Amino acid sequence: MQEFTKLKAEGGMARINDFRASRRAFMGLAAGGAALGAVSLPGVQAQTVRTSAHIVILGAGAGGTGIANRLAARLDGARITIVDGRMQHWYQPGFTLIAAGLKPAGYSVTTTGEWLPDGVDWVQDYAAEIDPEAGRVTTRGGETLDYDYLIVATGLSLDWEAIEGFSLDMVGENGIGAHYAGPDHAAATWRMMDRFTDEGGVALFGRPATEMKCAGAPLKYTFLTDDRARRKGTRGDVELIYAAHSGGLFGVPIVNEKVKMLFDDRGVDVRYNHVLRAIDPGARNATYDTPEGSRDIGYDFINVIPPQRAPQVVRESGLSWADRWTDQGWIEVDPYTLRHARYANVFGVGDINGVRYGKTAASAKWHLPVVEDHLVSEIAGGEGTARFSGYTSCPLITRIGRAMLIEFDYENQLAPSFPGVIAPLEELWITWLIKEIGLKPTYYAMLRGRA
Repeated sequence: MQEFTKLKAEGGMARINDFRASRRAFMGLAAGGAALGAVSLPGVQAQTVRTSAHIVILGAGAGGTGIANRLAARLDGARITIVDGRMQHWYQPGFTLIAAGLKPAGYSVTTTGEWLPDGVDWVQDYAAEIDPEAGRVTTRGGETLDYDYLIVATGLSLDWEAIEGFSLDMVGENGIGAHYAGPDHAAATWRMMDRFTDEGGVALFGRPATEMKCAGAPLKYTFLTDDRARRKGTRGDVELIYAAHSGGLFGVPIVNEKVKMLFDDRGVDVRYNHVLRAIDPGARNATYDTPEGSRDIGYDFINVIPPQRAPQVVRESGLSWADRWTDQGWIEVDPYTLRHARYANVFGVGDINGVRYGKTAASAKWHLPVVEDHLVSEIAGGEGTARFSGYTSCPLITRIGRAMLIEFDYENQLAPSFPGVIAPLEELWITWLIKEIGLKPTYYAMLRGRA
């Protein structure tokens, strides 16, 4: 109702009609999303297959839990074991909202066990060794698990130690934020951003030079900080600096140009080819590696995002690419089938995959039916046909109440889910609602294997 009143005051009936059309469209999308959760996805046969195969899944995050539920529904008699020592499940797309003061830390927290299907063995430990030659996983506690099929869904590791002078216990003090670290750290980051936008000064944002999950998140948080300052009337006292790790802001050229335009419009100072190497918390100084050497920038607020790599157990397993991402360790899968290139009984789901794009929850959602199709088809004596297109989705928040729904594939082509309804490069209220209201139920449906 507040949005309706604002539109009436600002632009009369034309804008009100746009508002009503957007609202009808959103309600239609919400209904469609609910329906999607109740049906099988295209390309995946519904019948069950009888088997005694042992399938080990490493990781109970979005990808691991989703594939466990889907396989449990499709395979009759299979032994499915999921290995993960985490007791909490984190809805990571919510971290940006928490760090913007829009949601409490508990918004992203559930328990791991509540999402796992009946009949699946949950080993509450972490993998210490993967031996793909022997088909065996050994846990930190010494338990050995021989498998017929292995699904690697470990996610990635945040390499905080790579930022000299930084430790996670600094977050929430002296202007330091790190919203990638978890729900509580995101809430602590909000406290720092809130204080900064009250007092003014220099804020530093950026991303690492490695591959990373949700590459749009640093951009979103820059936009949200700008918006918070504008709402408080302190934007004139605030300098926002975005340290781009390369010569661009986003990997898809047309989106890169749009973000550059918006940053220019909002007065964000972009420093290209700047990679964060160290911070000095006492001096409130950040050091960046650049092609011209080290550069120091003072700050009053900084949001630290570290390099991101495969977990050590994966990097040491022999599953990683040998000729690319050698400092990061992503596993060598076929980009379309997500089957390992050298071990045919190994698949990857989620962030761990060494593919051009795909380190988002939306990508993991579309990894699931592909891996399910190829694995179940092989068990049934056939051959899978499903292919992953590289689909990646980023609801790119540009201010509170507005976002762009950026969807693209391996070919850098925009891949809109709602053509004619949602223009991908426009800042829309309906896209904001999808991010704030629609994504979480869809995510949890994915965990259940239903979306």
